[in-house]
Amino acid sequence: MHAAVFQTPFMPPTRSAREVFKWAVDRATVADQVGCTEYWVGEHATQSWESIPNPEMVLSACALNTENIILAPGAHLLPYHNPASLAIQIAWLTQILEGRYILGVGAGAYPADGTLRGFTDLSKNHKMLGEAIEIMERIWKGEPFHHEGEFFKAGFPEEDPSHPFRNMLPYGGKVRMGVTGLSANSPSIRFAGANGYLPLSVYSGVPFLKNHWKVYSEAAAGAGRTAEREDHHVVRDVFVAETDAEAKRLAKEGGMGRAWTEYLLPVYKQFGIIDGLAEGTGVDSSDIDVDFLAEHVWLCGSPDTVVAKLEEFQEATGGFGTLMIYDYDYIDDPSPWNESLRLLAQEVAPRVKLPSAANG
Repeated sequence: MHAAVFQTPFMPPTRSAREVFKWAVDRATVADQVGCTEYWVGEHATQSWESIPNPEMVLSACALNTENIILAPGAHLLPYHNPASLAIQIAWLTQILEGRYILGVGAGAYPADGTLRGFTDLSKNHKMLGEAIEIMERIWKGEPFHHEGEFFKAGFPEEDPSHPFRNMLPYGGKVRMGVTGLSANSPSIRFAGANGYLPLSVYSGVPFLKNHWKVYSEAAAGAGRTAEREDHHVVRDVFVAETDAEAKRLAKEGGMGRAWTEYLLPVYKQFGIIDGLAEGTGVDSSDIDVDFLAEHVWLCGSPDTVVAKLEEFQEATGGFGTLMIYDYDYIDDPSPWNESLRLLAQEVAPRVKLPSAANG
């Protein structure tokens, strides 16, 4: 199993933009040094706790501070961008990173982000997402075209021999993509399966993840593709420390506990996915608190404990290739949080294998 980081970021509104930016860049450096395979950075225009509006600014800074880790926006909300401009910016960043790049794409889930751009109805966002990708992929071929679609106009110009173009193509000729799903029967996960993109599932219980894989694999089969469980990325919270008690304490009393209490539990209720967290525990979802989370939702403990929990989780879900952990505010004392990431990448993830059924 691979270990990765999803830098949403979940930072309290009291943190300044400079603090958030520096933390995000520093965390990418740590993730690279300890051996994480990927580092994703979210895009949110209006959210108080998810406060990076342009992941490319962070990723560009990370490009010169990292050597091996793959960097990815998670995700660019394509309905809110000019797809041609974004395609050129992405291609340039892939060249800078020499291929250490995955493009996360999304339709946009928060109404306020849409309202900011003049969208009062988000029902067509998924259609806009598809058209935007079509334009971007045509631009990455570098062949002249003109597109006038339902939502966008774009094209690739004829080259003037007296003023030759620079190289505008992505490194290696292709951009790998991933799509995040937040709901059961997610149209985003179905879109990923139909188009051969990586599926990223936010955790909301084992049945929820099984549903995502079913939707993804069926869409892939319908498009004549074989879904690979190694491609499945699952987002969960992890805190690894020397002992189980210490891991739970650092999680509950630190940035993870605060973010869940003040922000994430209300968001899970907003999107109707909180019941999945309590399923099978005998606890009503309205009674979920940090003690419940540390015991049943977060993967907290010593390396041996977290390995055991992840092996059980792999078996229960059918298997997945990459575990993505959310990042939280441990700015005031980052050492335990950095050590948790090191333990995850070096002492936990290499010991966790996909179930034999997933490889068969």
